[in-house]
Amino acid sequence: QVRLVESGGGLVQAGGSLRLSCAASGGTFNSYAMGWFRQAPGKEREFVAAITWSHISTSNADSVKGRFTISRDNAKNTVYLQMNSLKPEDTAVYYCAAKVGFYSNSAAAYNYWGQGTQVTVSS
Repeated sequence: QVRLVESGGGLVQAGGSLRLSCAASGGTFNSYAMGWFRQAPGKEREFVAAITWSHISTSNADSVKGRFTISRDNAKNTVYLQMNSLKPEDTAVYYCAAKVGFYSNSAAAYNYWGQGTQVTVSS
C-alpha cells in the first residue's frame, strides 16, 4: 500500500510561485509513474503533469505548459511540482497520484492518491 502526502500549498498572488511536494511511503517508489491533478470547486479533477519512474518522460497539460515543471527525486521518494507565473485560474486542490507502469493523463488510471493540498492564487 502506497501512502502519498502532499505539502507546499498556500495563498499566493498572481504571478507568484509555489513548489508542491509529494512524499511517498509504503511502496517501491521508483517503480511508479507519478502524476499531479487538480480540482477546482464545481469542476472535475483535471490532469496537470506526470512523470515516468525514470524521469525520462514528462507530460504537462496545455494550460500549464511553460509555467509548471514536474520532477522527482527517487532517493527521497518525493515528486515535486514547481509552479511559476501562477494565475487565479490555477486555484484548486492539487493531488498527487501514483500508478504502476507508464504515466497517464487519466485520473482513473492511478491507483494511489494523496489527500490534496490547497493552492489559492489571488488577483
